Amino acid sequence: MLYDSHTHINHDTYTEEERAGVIMAIENSDVTHVNDIGYDLASSKLAAEHAAKYPWCHAAVGIHPHDAKNADDLTLSMIRMLAAKPGVVAIGEIGLDFHYDHSPRDDQRLAFRRQIRMAIDLKMPIVIHSREADMETMEILKEEGAFSEARKADFPARPVPHGQPEKDWSSAAADARVLLHCYSGSAELAEQYVRLGGWISLAGPVTFKNNKKTVRVAQAIPEQFLMVETDAPFLTPEPFRGRPNISPYVEHTARRVGVLKGIAYEDICRITMENAKRFFNVK
Repeated sequence: MLYDSHTHINHDTYTEEERAGVIMAIENSDVTHVNDIGYDLASSKLAAEHAAKYPWCHAAVGIHPHDAKNADDLTLSMIRMLAAKPGVVAIGEIGLDFHYDHSPRDDQRLAFRRQIRMAIDLKMPIVIHSREADMETMEILKEEGAFSEARKADFPARPVPHGQPEKDWSSAAADARVLLHCYSGSAELAEQYVRLGGWISLAGPVTFKNNKKTVRVAQAIPEQFLMVETDAPFLTPEPFRGRPNISPYVEHTARRVGVLKGIAYEDICRITMENAKRFFNVK
């Protein structure tokens, strides 16, 4: 009944024993779907292997901005080949990270642009990482055509809220299949993304007591455009903060989003599941 839209079973900090424990925890939980998200070539290969092996697992492949300095022609051609494998549902996570700057910013920008073009060419969803680069991330997505009418024509329209005279969301019906993962920006920027055809995924920080910014996002963005995630093994939600994160803890993020929106837990699970299945074209 839960879809963890972004996790890292593939993370290179796990021993094989620890990875087996993470997989067992998922299989013994209410999580019925996860996306194992690539961040470099090795993790993308492993994510694709997991998607081929486990029926509940789907993969995204891509080069994270931290590894953008290694995104040469051969690496990106291998990512493109991985994207064709069964169970691979998106290009990601890709984007900009101006907080750590593990790769030079120009390398980040180039790798981001090239992978957006790849996703557009392959007609695949895009999973975005953006940290301390909010406006430039949006500008590059626009410039590369991620929100173009041609891009949105590749995907069916999505449901939008009705009966809200204070806000007309009809312009958000066209779906660009662009997901802002672990969204940490403002509610106003989130609304801009949604109106452009984007989606918002919320992670453990929405449960943190002092995180008013993400709370406002959860309250402002209609549930039709939201997903939930763990970003495990990072960003563990309350009440387990301080421990390594695992996919079953997505329950606590979903519960918090449901409370903030006045929606029953069972309903927010169903809605975010339907959203993720639609976005990633998971049957």
